[in-house]
Amino acid sequence: MAPEPLPASALYRTTDLSALGFRTTKDLADVETLVGQDRALDAVRFAARMRSRGYNVFVIGPKGSGKHAAVHSYLTERAATFPSPDDWVYVNDFDDLHRPRCLRLPSGVGPAFARRVAELVKDLSDTLPSLFEGEDYRLKREAMEKSFAERGESGFKEVADEAAKRGLALVRTPQGLVIAPVENGKPMPQERFAELPQDQRETLATAIEEVQVHLRAALHQAPILERERQIAVRDLDRREASALVDLQIAEARAGLDLPSPVAAWFDRLRDDLISNIARFAHPSGEEAAAGAATEPADRRFRRWEVNVLIAHDPDAGAPVVNEDHPTLGRLIGRIEHRAYMGAMLTDFTLIRPGALHAANGGYLLLDAAKLLNNAFAWDALKRALYAEQVTIEGPMDSAATALAVSIQPCPIPISVKVVLFGDQQVYAALSAMDPDFGDLFKVAADFDDVMDRDPEHDAMYARLVATIQRRAGLRSFDRKAVERVIEHCSRLVSDTRKVTARVGLIADVMREADYVGRDKNHKVIRADDVDDALAAQIYRSDRIERRMREQILRETIRITTEGTAVGQVNGLSVLQIGAHAFGRPTRISARVRVGRGRVIDIEREVELGGPLHSKGMLILQGFLAGTYATDIPVALQASVVFEQSYGGVDGDSASSTELYALLSALSELPIRQGIAVTGSVDQMGRVQAIGGVNEKIEGYFDICNARGLSGEQGVMIPRANVEHLMLKSEVVEACRRGAFRIWPIDTIDEGIEVLTGVAAGERGADGLFPDHSVNRRVEDRLIGFAKARRRFLGDTEEE
Repeated sequence: MAPEPLPASALYRTTDLSALGFRTTKDLADVETLVGQDRALDAVRFAARMRSRGYNVFVIGPKGSGKHAAVHSYLTERAATFPSPDDWVYVNDFDDLHRPRCLRLPSGVGPAFARRVAELVKDLSDTLPSLFEGEDYRLKREAMEKSFAERGESGFKEVADEAAKRGLALVRTPQGLVIAPVENGKPMPQERFAELPQDQRETLATAIEEVQVHLRAALHQAPILERERQIAVRDLDRREASALVDLQIAEARAGLDLPSPVAAWFDRLRDDLISNIARFAHPSGEEAAAGAATEPADRRFRRWEVNVLIAHDPDAGAPVVNEDHPTLGRLIGRIEHRAYMGAMLTDFTLIRPGALHAANGGYLLLDAAKLLNNAFAWDALKRALYAEQVTIEGPMDSAATALAVSIQPCPIPISVKVVLFGDQQVYAALSAMDPDFGDLFKVAADFDDVMDRDPEHDAMYARLVATIQRRAGLRSFDRKAVERVIEHCSRLVSDTRKVTARVGLIADVMREADYVGRDKNHKVIRADDVDDALAAQIYRSDRIERRMREQILRETIRITTEGTAVGQVNGLSVLQIGAHAFGRPTRISARVRVGRGRVIDIEREVELGGPLHSKGMLILQGFLAGTYATDIPVALQASVVFEQSYGGVDGDSASSTELYALLSALSELPIRQGIAVTGSVDQMGRVQAIGGVNEKIEGYFDICNARGLSGEQGVMIPRANVEHLMLKSEVVEACRRGAFRIWPIDTIDEGIEVLTGVAAGERGADGLFPDHSVNRRVEDRLIGFAKARRRFLGDTEEE
């Protein structure tokens, strides 16, 4: 028996919030948590409180679901109750300049520690030059210099005395000290020496050689003496400066409660300051010349700086860090370089922190897709979580060249809870492809994209609308406008029992309604403002839909909405262009003849049909084979095609439509062309639910309405889709007048009766369908095909 069309009340579910007793959203309280996400939020709370390793959390949910804001809000509130974590600084390791040391300091002490050290160095740079320019130091230095000068002169005086005993003299020339013979108290010229008798020249030469031995000994002792002088000067400088350095260090440490490693570094700092005191005392002298040749002038005191990597406010609680661009450097930190004289130089002061450092002791929020799209970042995060420490390294450390000076900072221990955000696809991919993922992210917080639509949730949803309105700074919404928003949110998920949980979509609709209301000078947003905003939203994106509808109305694309035809049905599909989805009717036709029992899917044959569409066609064949003339071989050859379809076809939502076309072609009964069909079918002939039911109905209605509604037009949908109907007001009104109808269908038999006006017929006790029924006609035609095939093949035996 054919079903009755649905009443208008079944086509759209309205919302009634009158029981809440509010006029506008001003009268509603804010919601404290995300509505309808208790299960996911419980998972987040569990992960946040679980201290064991690996209980990081992956938050699953679609974009715009409000998951990020809800998780961030909860973690921020929780982190505020925790103590603020320690500060971390990098300092020079004076024993190995390429391996900077990291020091842990109490929260908030890091900047003060850095300032104290900077002031210490500044004070020494100001006071030490004055110390070395003072009278006391000058006298000590002069006495020391005089002593060494006397020691040096005494050696050469002995050489001069030895030369005088032999009639020779020690003469200083531009070429250095030489031994020369003397005549009349003056060095003998070379010409005069050549005029001397042979024996006298030989005697003088022997004497000169003997004195040269003493001269060489004196000259050899000179650099040794100079080295002793430099050592003595440095020792003097250190003795003179040590008291001042000790005083400055004591002042720097005063009032700071420093851990033992930091106190030990201060002791090592004292020794290094005294060892390099010449950098303060003689910034432009000989002692600084060697250092100045290898580093820029502004780096002279950099070895004593403190690089505050991470500092915290002691009263701020634990950090909650959201890293929106998780590259390797922004995640684990980086080492910067500076160009100098053709080389790339770096030191511990150029170490920069990453998000893991900033979130240490708290929570780090990352987008999973962005993390995976940045090279090396995912592996670096896993290493840090497994090792519970962050080692700053670059992806090309192994390829460092001789022109780039590199350092190896010591790793910093971390205790951080990582929260990854992503959709179901990213979560499934990581779970399947990375064995470490399940070990490190043991908790999944799955945010639902829908929630129940009932009086209790409607009340919560109304409060959610009020919360969004206030936080976005929008005009107040009256009760009817809030009801319209809820109804639209039900339409978004195509379900009368559900509403969308994607807060971003709700907020977008409200912002656009506020824009419309502002243009109308409405102080309070009304339901018609929401309707106008939704209409404008469609108008901005429906160009292609309008162009396709125009082609149908001009009969460029042939869609018949009146009369009858054999083997021809209007099927319905949904096209998605960006965020806009719309229904489009397509004519489906079938032709039959005697054959080998094959139903040809033309779409599949030309590789335009997808796997799901092919599955639907095979199910259709299964229904035919199991329903009609089961005791004889199938001798049918049929072809089914989507007419004027030039793109790919996929999905099984047209399988029932294709079956109706085949049944019409087999029974030779015409189908009402004013009725469009959607729905998939199983092998038992039951019609099953499909997606996009609202868009499909509205797309066909727009064509019929543009041509003029005759009262004979409508759509057949699966009965399971009735609870998904949230149709636009024009369709509802047309159905209320009887100008357009929607039939809920459970079985193929019900559908074929609506389409042909002929009873489908049930198989009786005699094993036959009733005379003149659709099914009898189909079965008789199939039996006739089988007999015709036997005759053609020469087998005339009758059963």
